[in-house]
Amino acid sequence: MDNRLSKRVNEMETSATLAMAAKTRELKDQGVDIIGLSLGEPDFTVPEYIKEAAIQAIKDDFHAYTPVDGYADLKQAIITKFKRDNNLSYKPSQIVVSTGAKQSLANLTMVLLNEGDEVLLPAPYWVSYADQCKVAGGIPKEIPTSIETDFKVTAEALEAAITPKTKLILYSSPCNPSGSVYSRKELRKLADVLVKYPDVIVISDEIYEHINFTGKHASMAEFEDMYDRTVVVNGVSKAFAMTGWRIGYIGGPEWIARACNKMQGQVTSGTNCIAQRAAITALENPPSKIKFMVDAFKERRRIILDLLSDIKGIKTNEPEGAFYVFPDVSYFFGKTLRGKHINTASDFSLYLLEEARVATVTGEAFGDPNCIRLSYAASEKEIREAIKRIKEALEE
Repeated sequence: MDNRLSKRVNEMETSATLAMAAKTRELKDQGVDIIGLSLGEPDFTVPEYIKEAAIQAIKDDFHAYTPVDGYADLKQAIITKFKRDNNLSYKPSQIVVSTGAKQSLANLTMVLLNEGDEVLLPAPYWVSYADQCKVAGGIPKEIPTSIETDFKVTAEALEAAITPKTKLILYSSPCNPSGSVYSRKELRKLADVLVKYPDVIVISDEIYEHINFTGKHASMAEFEDMYDRTVVVNGVSKAFAMTGWRIGYIGGPEWIARACNKMQGQVTSGTNCIAQRAAITALENPPSKIKFMVDAFKERRRIILDLLSDIKGIKTNEPEGAFYVFPDVSYFFGKTLRGKHINTASDFSLYLLEEARVATVTGEAFGDPNCIRLSYAASEKEIREAIKRIKEALEE
């Protein structure tokens, strides 16, 4: 990197998912037939009632700068959603709307971390967690899990990882990339550990909340003894297929929300006015309105797991939410396929791109060097063709 650039950006990793997406687009532009299973982007269009709300906002002449922390009526819709779906009570001063949940997470790391603070990351974790923490001066500390435990961290492992320098624990449920979902009972066991360490703050990324095949979603913030130290991060990108609309939000302690508002005021200010108006409609309507998408993802999960189970060397578990599978591919390490030596998950992912023409993401980017991530947010036709190509590329 150019030494005229800052140390922080020179040391920052490029987002592996976005890098693979860019590589996929580049190959497609060259006429190469690539099937993309790398991005977590639903292939559905935005529901009509949400589109209509956006069109109406344009007609109603919403165009001016928005409040830094979001329109008051959007914040009220978020408060109503939290109460309806999660039994969580927040005041407007505890809500901050941002340009996607990614900005919400970046705000939190910037306002909470000082140099040398440790952040616990149950691995695998979303690709941007570690680098956002590093940019804010924090030290990411992975807590390993495995496919045998459905990639969930245990209370014992959590307690063993906590040190006097621990400031945050950051996790997602349903999880990106593993699809794991923590039950209320499992979260309670983790909470029983955390209550012993009152200075540790919890960031619970719940962006995949509604894409949950287990039934009721559970949040750490539901526990009375954890409410005042848990920040819930959510948004409209995944469940409502509104990825490009860039609306995320937090609910959490008022002192943290005030700090995020202050930080955001110096970076982006308020987010897009039209997208905010559409988000009001998205959140005010019951989750049953988007159940058709969740049902489709569940069926796609069945299809991709059935197809992967027929490929020797690929080890899977059954993810309980989101729209990813995270198979262990370590069987192939040390092998040579079509003249290409496979030593790592990155080698394996690159091999699939070049030989099977299927884009995936290496598990190394998520803190697990034995796995790769495949998104089944693609169409059933693309999923079937992609796994067919992968099987053919691995048969030898």
